[in-house]
Amino acid sequence: MSSEDVKLLYRQALICQQSNDERQALSYFTQALGSIESIDGTTQDIDQLKYDILLNLCDIHLRRYDLTQANIVMNKAQQLANKSQQQTKTAQCLDRRGEIKRFKGDYDGALHDHNKSIDIKLKISAGEELDISISYYNIGKVYADQGRYGDAVSVYQESLTIQLTALGDTHLSVANIYHSMGIVYNQQGKYDEALSVLNKSLQIQSLTLGDNHPTIATTYNSIGCVYENQGRYDDATLLHEKCLKIQLSTLDNNHPNIADTYHNIGVIYNDQGKYDEAIAMSSKSLQIKLSVLGNQHPGLVDTYNNIGSVYRKQGRNDDAIFLHNKALEIGLSVLGDHHPGVANTYSRLGLAYNNQGNYDEAMPWYEKSLKIELAVFGENHPDIAATYHNIGCVYNNQSKYRDAMSMLQKSLQMKSSLLGDHHPKLAATYHTIASVYNNEGQYNDALLMYDKSLQIKLIVLGSNHPKIANTYHNIANVYKNQGRYDMAMSMCDKALKVKLVALGNKHPRVANTYNNMGDIYKNQQKFNDAISSYQKAVDILNDASIEDQSNLPKIYNKMANCYNKLNRRNKAKEMRQRSQTVRSRLQQVDTTIKQSTSTPLFDLLQATISQDENLTENKETPDLTENKKTPDLSNQQIPSQEDLDVSTNDRASSIQQSNEHALKEKEYFNAYMQAVEQGSCNNKVIRAMYAGPRCVGKSSIMRVFTQQQLIHAQDPTQIVDQSDKVVHLKVYKIKDRTTYDLRQIWDNSVHQIVELQRENQIIELQHGHQINQQQMSKLTDKPTTEYHLLTDDDQQPLAIPSTSESKLSIATTFTSSGIATSTDDHSNLQKYQHLFQHYFPTWRDRTIDDSQFAKLWDFGGHSIYHVTHQPFLSGNSIYILVFNINQYINDRVMTRDGHLLNATYLQSMQEWLTSIIGSNGSQSKIAVTIDNEEVEYSLPIVILVASHGDCLANEQEGIKRFIQLERELTNKMPRYNNNIYSSRIVFNCNPNDNSQATQIERERCSLRLHEIMKTFVQVLPFMRHPIPIRWYIMATILHIPINNSSSSSDDTVSSMMNQIRAARVKKIMTLQEIESLAKEFGLYQGYDELVSMLSYLHDLGEVIFCRLGGNNAMIVTDVDWLLHIFRAIIQLQECQSRSLQMQFLYENASQTGQISIEYINHALLTYNLDDQTKRSIIGLMESYNILCAIKGDDDSAECHYFVPYLLRPNVKPFDLSQYHVSDMLYIGYEQCDVPYIPDGIYYCLLSSCLKEWNNTKVELYYHCAKFYITHSRHYIIIKKDTCHIVLQYCYQKLHDPASAKSVKSMVQESIYNNRPHDIVKQKLSLLMNDRMPKFRQAVLRYYVRCTTCDSLTILENINEDGNLIQCHNANCNMLFKSRSLNDWIKLNPEPDNDVQDTDQGVSEIGINDENSRYIKEIYKLIGPDWQMLAIELDVKHITIRKIARQYNDIDYQCYEMLQQCNKHYKADFKSKLIQALNKNDLQEVTEKLEKL
Repeated sequence: MSSEDVKLLYRQALICQQSNDERQALSYFTQALGSIESIDGTTQDIDQLKYDILLNLCDIHLRRYDLTQANIVMNKAQQLANKSQQQTKTAQCLDRRGEIKRFKGDYDGALHDHNKSIDIKLKISAGEELDISISYYNIGKVYADQGRYGDAVSVYQESLTIQLTALGDTHLSVANIYHSMGIVYNQQGKYDEALSVLNKSLQIQSLTLGDNHPTIATTYNSIGCVYENQGRYDDATLLHEKCLKIQLSTLDNNHPNIADTYHNIGVIYNDQGKYDEAIAMSSKSLQIKLSVLGNQHPGLVDTYNNIGSVYRKQGRNDDAIFLHNKALEIGLSVLGDHHPGVANTYSRLGLAYNNQGNYDEAMPWYEKSLKIELAVFGENHPDIAATYHNIGCVYNNQSKYRDAMSMLQKSLQMKSSLLGDHHPKLAATYHTIASVYNNEGQYNDALLMYDKSLQIKLIVLGSNHPKIANTYHNIANVYKNQGRYDMAMSMCDKALKVKLVALGNKHPRVANTYNNMGDIYKNQQKFNDAISSYQKAVDILNDASIEDQSNLPKIYNKMANCYNKLNRRNKAKEMRQRSQTVRSRLQQVDTTIKQSTSTPLFDLLQATISQDENLTENKETPDLTENKKTPDLSNQQIPSQEDLDVSTNDRASSIQQSNEHALKEKEYFNAYMQAVEQGSCNNKVIRAMYAGPRCVGKSSIMRVFTQQQLIHAQDPTQIVDQSDKVVHLKVYKIKDRTTYDLRQIWDNSVHQIVELQRENQIIELQHGHQINQQQMSKLTDKPTTEYHLLTDDDQQPLAIPSTSESKLSIATTFTSSGIATSTDDHSNLQKYQHLFQHYFPTWRDRTIDDSQFAKLWDFGGHSIYHVTHQPFLSGNSIYILVFNINQYINDRVMTRDGHLLNATYLQSMQEWLTSIIGSNGSQSKIAVTIDNEEVEYSLPIVILVASHGDCLANEQEGIKRFIQLERELTNKMPRYNNNIYSSRIVFNCNPNDNSQATQIERERCSLRLHEIMKTFVQVLPFMRHPIPIRWYIMATILHIPINNSSSSSDDTVSSMMNQIRAARVKKIMTLQEIESLAKEFGLYQGYDELVSMLSYLHDLGEVIFCRLGGNNAMIVTDVDWLLHIFRAIIQLQECQSRSLQMQFLYENASQTGQISIEYINHALLTYNLDDQTKRSIIGLMESYNILCAIKGDDDSAECHYFVPYLLRPNVKPFDLSQYHVSDMLYIGYEQCDVPYIPDGIYYCLLSSCLKEWNNTKVELYYHCAKFYITHSRHYIIIKKDTCHIVLQYCYQKLHDPASAKSVKSMVQESIYNNRPHDIVKQKLSLLMNDRMPKFRQAVLRYYVRCTTCDSLTILENINEDGNLIQCHNANCNMLFKSRSLNDWIKLNPEPDNDVQDTDQGVSEIGINDENSRYIKEIYKLIGPDWQMLAIELDVKHITIRKIARQYNDIDYQCYEMLQQCNKHYKADFKSKLIQALNKNDLQEVTEKLEKL
């Protein structure tokens, strides 16, 4: 065929296209393309013709939504554009590519292409702006699809301005822009503006095309859609019918545009409740689309969904779900699983399941829809707002009103910002919020929301829209619920008037209003009026479709009740019979519908499904097996001369391979140096810390989690465990639950970045884009330096021998940011090459892995370790907090041998939570989608997990106890709610139970915990930090020696790295030494980055980075070694030494909280430490207040160290019977700010105070310390309360009045001048700010206790006369006097006779009567029941609370209570005590007492 014949076909195709015969146009264009491709040789004219044919084909395929074919022909056109080097053609191809991406939902990609097109057009336009207008128009369509309606209108206006200037105001292109603007205004709910521009479009089209053109029909369709949204259904139907008339006369009867018009008419019938007519129209639309477009075209999706919506409104939810699934199948196959059209179908499925009452099934569909919408549209889009609205509706139906309100408020805010304050969709959300309030019984709020909805609808929709009637109807229901029946009837009247106008007097919705009016009359006991209204409803429903009669039996029953009230029994019986008759008829019809689907529509659908199945059966499965030939080795022969020649060639090949290896090594070396300078990747590793009270099974859970065998009678964890008892520096791979070596993770990260750098260099070389030296210098703003890769012969002697055997003689240049100063500086290259040789030999064996990893640690739960945890805690970790599900939260902690400790499980959990959460200073939050809901969490994250599941009767018991714990933590520590995720996982770690069921349950718990960890880790900011690759290299240098059990190749590399460590790395290093090491191996990029790197490694637990102030710091590179040293000094078990001296020193430490340097030296003997290392360790422990030196007055005396946490809890309290004791002054925080002061902080506070008041006279007992103040001869007592530090001071009682007065005056003067309370407060503040950065904003205050209500009150509201304090307790609010004002603050003189007053304290040595002997024998047997016993002994509640506060140990609390009762009852004490014991079922104690 000649070129002229092709041109003829092309012209015929254009004619068909102009006459809207698109099918024939496609045929001609396709023939023309086939013909032109068969012509031998090409000319510019032929290429131009082929290009024009391809563009027209692309446009037709786009209109038919055949995106695959559109993309194919567009790519061919692009090749011709490239060949011609005409930028105009390139821009035209970009326009088409952008449209293809828009249809696919790739909006960012579409905008990228359209903007590139504009850039090209602006450069070549030379004043021709029409092409630019087209690009603006295309961008406007993308913005409209994204829901960026304001932006869409703006760029449409830009395009319109150009078109009006260039073409005038009667051009069809101008009409097209008006039309598109009208569609956007319609979506915005700006219906008047929409009609204005659409009518402008219509006017231009009529003037240009006449009144009977398909384009006119399309505009009628769009105007009809606006009318439909306004509720002007008759007007809308009239417009669509005008459209249909034009289309039927000008288009083929099966044209897709006609199908769209049938579809739109069906939507109107659906809104009017004319469901049969709606289905009839949709069936016509479906039939045309199937015949013309096939059964897998995306145009079918809307039709299937619309029919499904009709069925949903009819209550035929199963049929609706069937059709929505059909739409989904097409959408997924054609559009893909990330397209907004698929998201819309997901939402339709959610609506159907919600309508069905299957709320749990509805929610996942909405979540799928939301996931796509967020990915495609970002955070703000009307479709996202709609999905939030729908989710809120589900929650409302589930009676989850708080969740519903949260979703609806999100929807409301988004709609308001995107659509303005007067959009119908905003009114819909107000309407649903009102429904939630109504369901909650908050009727006034409901009315307020309904009114907001109503006002918007009246403005936008007018006063006669069915939605207005619906709102009046629902307002009536609220009034009815309030008992305001007159107001309710008024609203029903308004609803009825609107419905009669909009829907006619036979519509089922009119019947609903009559029914509602009947209910109101019935509640008013106006039974005749009620019957009249019910009858009107019945008359309408009897003539309605069967789907609308479901409410009819209920109305008959209500009529029967009214007749009963009027004593018209026969009529009541008649109504009940009618109710039963209708119910039976409805059931029969429902059964028939379920058994038969013989409607024309279902016949059509069934035919479609059969056609799909036939297509599937006829598909051939291609053979994907490669045709590989297996060599036949059965007949081997003696090598011939030809074979020997081949052997010679092999040797040549081997030499060539060696050269290639050298060249490859050179490439990698260049890439390695560039990676060291510039490479980074996201962080991959985080620590997962197992924590919790002692003996709760943390280690066992870790063993189950890492699939290790459980151990019988496992030893308790001491301080922290990262040893091989559970995992030895292994990490837990989150994707597949296997363990990996941390070094392998770091090495793989280095390999990945270097490989990327190498590939980039190769690409640059292949494309001739290699950056020269001067260009690189400009890019880096640093001097250019040339580097030569050294051979072995070039290297100077080093302490570390080279292991490289490569003989590279090829000089390699590389430009970087000034590592070396000249080309001859070999030492700078050596620092690269030595480390490079660690990586290169195994490069090809390594795999790139983008996984994330959790490195598991186990913290010891014993209280003596709390202060030692500080060096190992990190705010950038995730924590698993374990508790014993078999123990109640207020029980005392039990040891392995059954001994009860002083602390409760609640106090232990408070200790851990405060220590963990306080360590992270960030106030930011992260949004996490977990358990199918998005929740904001604060950092750090703490996951609650339980142990001892084997002790529970059933799973429900575990959940019950878990909930009890949650409530306790919420009540006691509400501040931490946003940090805690309650997993409700209960592990069975009984090593004797390894049944299959138990193993399955352990696996389930592990997988659940793994999933939770993964979910949180993926969104943590710490995991998104870019980590320079040189940090990983430095970490490898500092890491513990590598296990040399791998291959020989790795042995060599590992040996080399270990030699580097042996020569350069010490277990404890200064910051200056680390800096020197980094510089030596080319890894130093400045002081600030070095500190950041060490902080990162500290967060991972790879080093201990201890800042000492200024630029001084101490770095421990072997953390495990440090832990062993800590364990040697801070022993949990009995002293193992046979030396009597050591046993004495150990026992003395546990009784006094002090250890000698002799004890420390003995503990460190096995480590062979030099003096400098030993001093460094002690200095490190002192910097963390783990040790505190007590030097005393005599400098020659042996140094002792203060270790209050080593004190055994059974040490007796102070005997203060011979002392005057001040009132208590409290220092602390409001519980809502800091719920708990940890033991670690308290013991550090004691150490800090000791440094302030340095002397050897320090006495301790549980949570209490007594410091002697030498110059004024008194003691300062510091106790720990829950969230306060308690201060008292005491001084000796003297019998001589003059001496007593003098001592008292001296002590008070010392308190006034030296203000020890201010010193303690300041030190506590510094400690909290340093170690608990989370609470830096909390205010540290003084408190005193109210003498009326016994609550703590901030010491600030002091009365004008200075003697009275205003209580802060809202239930008290009384003025009271406090001794603390005189003892600590005010210091008014006291009468002399006060010196002889009896003070508080355990009077263990003051009372020697017979009753005291009884008390000493029995007080330890009573335990926590002492408070109930006290009540039986008539002890006042305020006294009980004071005793409980003053003494932390329960036994001492009981002892003090009994002593006070002894003073009160005296001779009657024993008999009263026996009676009280019997009433409290303490017969065992009674029997012992009676024997005394």
